[in-house]
Amino acid sequence: MQVLYMHEFHGQQNIVDLLSDSIRILMFKGQQVLSRKTIGVAVTLGASVMWAIEPIMAKLSYQTTDFLNTFATRSIFALVTIGAYLLLTGLKHIKVEKKHLPKLIYVSLAATLFADLMYVYALTTVPVINAVLIGHMQPIFVIVLGFLYLKTDKITRFDYLGILFMIVAGLLVASRTMDNLMRLKIGTIGDLYVLLATTAWATTAIVARKYLKGLHAAVIAFYRFFFATVVFIIYMIFSRGLEVANVYQIMLGVIIGIGTILYYEGIRLIKAAQVSALELSTPFFATILGFVVLKEYITTIQFVGILFLVGGIYFLAKRENT
Repeated sequence: MQVLYMHEFHGQQNIVDLLSDSIRILMFKGQQVLSRKTIGVAVTLGASVMWAIEPIMAKLSYQTTDFLNTFATRSIFALVTIGAYLLLTGLKHIKVEKKHLPKLIYVSLAATLFADLMYVYALTTVPVINAVLIGHMQPIFVIVLGFLYLKTDKITRFDYLGILFMIVAGLLVASRTMDNLMRLKIGTIGDLYVLLATTAWATTAIVARKYLKGLHAAVIAFYRFFFATVVFIIYMIFSRGLEVANVYQIMLGVIIGIGTILYYEGIRLIKAAQVSALELSTPFFATILGFVVLKEYITTIQFVGILFLVGGIYFLAKRENT
């Protein structure tokens, strides 16, 4: 419908083409001045900042509305942001083959409608650092599921070390204190929700790797939000109505959209291992923002957990060179 609409209004089409050409020229000029790797590092760090800001915006939104309204507007504005990016960069042809639709629907329902909703709900109870660090344990599940279902992925000794380090990191952060750890009081129901979300995100990564390799990453990102947003908005309209109670709801969606775009641009420009390593900055950014904005403190054992996360990602990244 959007493509047909644009063809009906040639004046608007010319404006869009002009903007699209301008963006491509600016990107080309930028790559002439800066190296591909420098740009890749910059956009990946930008994505990490967005992931760190996300839980802060969600918690600020909860001050005047609930998690359902927050999730609904988050999904809408993330979809709009990614759609605008596709339009302005010339990737206007988002029509996909029928064989891809079932996989894209699964990615959308599992990653957005289930995992994102679970994550947003968990943020009503868990501290920012818990949510961010447990969410960054996703590589464990990607590696294990890849080994089980893709068959071509082999688990190396570096993978085992990385998984061990990340499990320790999760235990330390969820426990919060040494006393809790010794008494096996590990985590809360909110931490479990984040872990379930992380597992679901990992399954969609496997589906994308196996079945959606031929699609542009930004197109996958668009459909990741599209189907889930349609379903959830229909539910909200008929069950309770949709309310925009604060600006943080809108900012959250835009931040998620920008973060997704920057992440995929980073993957396009630099190695996956480098992207994973740079994403380690997210827990540090989240810790600082959580303290400054929300006055959330981290314990010594949680800081040690962050360091274990660094070690875990380091070992998992080494699998690229083995």
